[in-house]
Amino acid sequence: MDLAVLNTFLYILPINFQTPVLIHVYISMAWLIISTKNEFYTVYRFSKVTYIFRLLFVQFVFFFLVLYAFIGFFKQPIISRLALGEYFIIVFLIISTLKLLSYFLLMEYRERVNGNLRNVVIIGKNKKTDQLRQVFNERTEFGYNFQKQFAPQSKEFDIQACLDYILEKNIDEIYCSVSELGNKELAKFISFADNNLKTLKFIPDNKNIFSKKLKFEYYDYIPVLSLRDIPLDNPINAFIKRSFDIVFSLVVIIGLLSWLTPILALLITLESKGPVFFRQTRNGIDNREFYCYKFRSMAPNVNADHIQATKNDMRITKIGKFIRKTSIDELPQFYNVLFGTMSVVGPRPHMVKHTNEYATSVDKYMVRHFVKPGITGLAQVRGYRGEIETDTDIQNRIKFDIFYIENWSLFLDLKIMAQTIINAFKGEAKAY
Repeated sequence: MDLAVLNTFLYILPINFQTPVLIHVYISMAWLIISTKNEFYTVYRFSKVTYIFRLLFVQFVFFFLVLYAFIGFFKQPIISRLALGEYFIIVFLIISTLKLLSYFLLMEYRERVNGNLRNVVIIGKNKKTDQLRQVFNERTEFGYNFQKQFAPQSKEFDIQACLDYILEKNIDEIYCSVSELGNKELAKFISFADNNLKTLKFIPDNKNIFSKKLKFEYYDYIPVLSLRDIPLDNPINAFIKRSFDIVFSLVVIIGLLSWLTPILALLITLESKGPVFFRQTRNGIDNREFYCYKFRSMAPNVNADHIQATKNDMRITKIGKFIRKTSIDELPQFYNVLFGTMSVVGPRPHMVKHTNEYATSVDKYMVRHFVKPGITGLAQVRGYRGEIETDTDIQNRIKFDIFYIENWSLFLDLKIMAQTIINAFKGEAKAY
């Protein structure tokens, strides 16, 4: 919406640009860069209105400087400075109104309609946890649906019963008081949250919680620590990744699949009867199931959804062996990317059967479902693609997937894509 406002008024107002395309690209890129550095779109349900004003102030101070710098950088002497100033004031008022309006309307929506709620529990019974419970109950505009408070120091406390309650009531976020939990209990909550897609946060005290970087936030005046900070939770990062996915998938679909699909369709159907495309139910973001598409590389069989392809698998056709070796069979997944169920780069989606097995047997396996699955991924370019033969294979795959989730950047995506193309030409031992 903001980009639309910026570009629409550039076009409408008589600013006398010599090269309109240049200014549109310049303003759009400048806005995205400033927004990323300023974290302009990182607004939480507990953010204060003063925080919104600070974001707006910083954003438009830098935008003003960048806007007028265009005249000197690109030598545009005929540009109307007055019209440029009118443009700045108009977009400032409109974007500020939109941002504040969305902020207040969303708060009203949570408070009056009880929408956009997050179910929460508190583990701990002390002054700080009682204050946090009070914030949840009184600040209904934050949208936290407080369910229950557990007292670890009481004799009745049973950690397993607590975890069962969290699953039964579909709790979204768990808030733990570190001072009332031992190291083993903390480790159990961390493992449980990772394996069940729950957000775990800590109410800090003077203990040394973990040796990793933690995210520090304030709910009203209550300090809260988040264990995992996922870059793709940032709206700007998510926008950049999704924009790249759409553009790149369209390039592949129009430039490659438009003529390659008929050729492969002919070759596949000549060798074995059956559909050209093979679809399989897999688990995506938030563990939601979706249909993953491929070119059919096997003769139709009843075990396709249950048994993973192995070396010298008798089900694989001759043309199927070639397209699997070169990863051409994965190309229809660019339709998944375009439709939004997958990304170009991300953790590879597994069959539902395997997800159900690994979710209970592999620690932190479910963490990979915090982001969209990808056609290729960090684990795949590091040698952990295809058949899972040992426990080490899946454990290392999860290790690389979690590293990718916690350290995402567009540069990392481009690096993985480049390595994937190189590996496709070189050939991979487990590409069968």
